[in-house]
Amino acid sequence: MSAVSDTTIRVAIVEDRREIRDGLAMIINGTPGFRCTGAYRSMEEALERIAGDLPDVVLNDIGLPGMSRIDDIRILKERHPELLVLMLTIYDDDDRIFEALCAGASGYLLKKTQPARLLESLRDAVAGGAPMSPEVARRVVALFRAFRPPDNTNCELTPHEIRLLRLFVEGHNYKTAAAELGVTVHTISFHLRSIYEKLQVHSKSAAVAKALRSRLV
Repeated sequence: MSAVSDTTIRVAIVEDRREIRDGLAMIINGTPGFRCTGAYRSMEEALERIAGDLPDVVLNDIGLPGMSRIDDIRILKERHPELLVLMLTIYDDDDRIFEALCAGASGYLLKKTQPARLLESLRDAVAGGAPMSPEVARRVVALFRAFRPPDNTNCELTPHEIRLLRLFVEGHNYKTAAAELGVTVHTISFHLRSIYEKLQVHSKSAAVAKALRSRLV
C-alpha cells in the first residue's frame, strides 16, 4: 500500500456498541481526507459486506461477540492481504496484544485514545507505521525483550539496517525514519524489503518483533 497522499483514507469500523460505532463514523466522515466505508456490529457482518466498498484500514474491537478475536483478523487478512487492521479496544493485557499483533494487526490502540490521535494513527498505519497507545508500546517492548533469543541467530543485517530497525522499535514510521536518516521514503522501503528477506518476515511489525526477540537491536 502506498504512503499517505492527498487521497482519501477509507476506514471501516467493526464495533458491537452502537454509540461507539456511530461516534467513530461521525469523527471519520467529519474530517477532510477520511471516509467511513462501513460500520459493522460484528466481524461476521463485516466479512459479508466489506468487499463492497473495501477500506484501507479497519478499526477493529477485540471484545466482539461471535467468532474469536484472532480468527477474525486472520480471515480478513487472508481474504484481503493489503487490508490494514488497527485494533481499538479497552483491553491492554499481554495475551490479547501479543495474539492480535501475531495474527496480523498493524497497530493497537486503546479506546481512550483522543480523536486527533486516532486520526493521526490511521494516517500512520497507511504510511506504513505500526501505531500503538503508549501503554501498549511499553508492554510490547517488555514482552519481546523477555523472550529468549533463538540459538545461532545470524541474519547478516548491515549496520544501516540495524539502525533502521532500531528507529522502528522506537516508534518511527517511514516518513520520520527517512527524516532521521536523511534519506527518502523510497530508500526506507528498499532497505525494509532487504530486512524482510533476511529475517524471513512479511511485515514491519513482524520484523520489529523478531529483532527484539533475537536481541538484534
